[in-house]
Amino acid sequence: MDDRIIAFIAGLRAAGVRVSLAETEDAMKATAHMGVTDRNAFKTALKTTLIKERADEPIYETLFPLYFGSGGPPLLQPQDSLTPDQMEMLRAALRALAGDLGELLRKLSQGLAPSREELERIARQMGLDRPRRGQNQQWLTREMLRRLGMQDLLDQIERLLQQLAQMGMSAEGLQKMREILDANREALEGQVKQFVGQTLARQLSAQPPQKMDGQDLMHRPFNSLTESEARELRKQVSRLAARLRAKASLRQKHGKGPTLDAKRTIRANVRFGGVPFDIRHKRRHLKPKLAIICDVSTSMRQVVDFLLRLVYEMQDQIAKARSFAFIDHVEEISDEFTAGRPDVAVPKVLHQIPPGYYNTDLGSSLDQFTHDYFDSVDNRTTIIVVGDGRNNYNDPRLDRFEEIKRRARRLLWMNPEPVFEWGTGDSDMLQYAPLCDSVHQVSNLAELTAAVEHLFEGR
Repeated sequence: MDDRIIAFIAGLRAAGVRVSLAETEDAMKATAHMGVTDRNAFKTALKTTLIKERADEPIYETLFPLYFGSGGPPLLQPQDSLTPDQMEMLRAALRALAGDLGELLRKLSQGLAPSREELERIARQMGLDRPRRGQNQQWLTREMLRRLGMQDLLDQIERLLQQLAQMGMSAEGLQKMREILDANREALEGQVKQFVGQTLARQLSAQPPQKMDGQDLMHRPFNSLTESEARELRKQVSRLAARLRAKASLRQKHGKGPTLDAKRTIRANVRFGGVPFDIRHKRRHLKPKLAIICDVSTSMRQVVDFLLRLVYEMQDQIAKARSFAFIDHVEEISDEFTAGRPDVAVPKVLHQIPPGYYNTDLGSSLDQFTHDYFDSVDNRTTIIVVGDGRNNYNDPRLDRFEEIKRRARRLLWMNPEPVFEWGTGDSDMLQYAPLCDSVHQVSNLAELTAAVEHLFEGR
């Protein structure tokens, strides 16, 4: 355990937390006295001795579970919930479907998880054993789950439950079996996430800390920002918005001359035998009307935070803006921005909608949007979808997405993931992208600023 604590302290230092040798010694003494049996007492003892500044607390809370585990629930054992007859039926169903079910489902149905050796083997295949800065923990977790067979698991669970139903298992037994499998699936996801996090944390401990100024941080991926770095970047948003407002105003003032509207000109000059005495020009809508649909699940919150701050700092360049947030359902958040400044409204919105992993349902949210909020879209509206396109293997509802596109003037997508991650795991991005007028990668504030600037260029 001493080695683990030393590695944890190295990780804190690498993340920018100042820990002296005396504080390290105090931490070792405190944890030796408290022991490790009481997890909360152990965590408090470390925090009390190592953390001096309130600003460092989020870093501590992020790194602690990576080094000492999350204390998440273990996998459920089916024999604890099923009767002996139901257990025998389960074993018979697994034998009957021997050629159709993957090894992952077989293990989860028996309360087993992949061994650490198996996880380490997959990690080596992915190159996770070769340290590189800026590796994306969430993508690595999804990729490891994919290699374990997670993408086929939901279909296989349904196949197993159908087999059990055909063999005569009661509705109550089927419900218990479904709950066991769902709980074990979520527990495995947590274990893999923790394994990846611990691996990255060990690599972080071995690397010297990087010092970045504000300009460097503009190019730092959102998902690798510490809380102190994120606070520093938020201070830059007003300055960036002022620069974008100035550019937008210049375009409005010195924009190109009027554009001929051929159809309206012909109609207006029918009475002159088609001779164009009365020239008509296209109407220019200089200020965009926006509807912003944001994924506020855990992986997207930093991106949404900065985008909403940036857009609402530019209110004077927008005709009208309505904003919506979703994880598994969509709700409007526009009123918060009407009532207060962006630096107050954004944290309030994100606090009111708790984050969550593995429950995103964009398809259902799009369906709800077309039923409840379609009045926010007309032929002057630019739709901005902010999300990674990951849909938890749910129906992407491309029909609803196309319906929104047909009604809107433009449809833009802002995605923090690089193109090579599209279509991996539960990503539906390869299906959504062709339906968009443009897709922008926004993995850092520099890319996000460029995407917002493009929005105002294309009025």
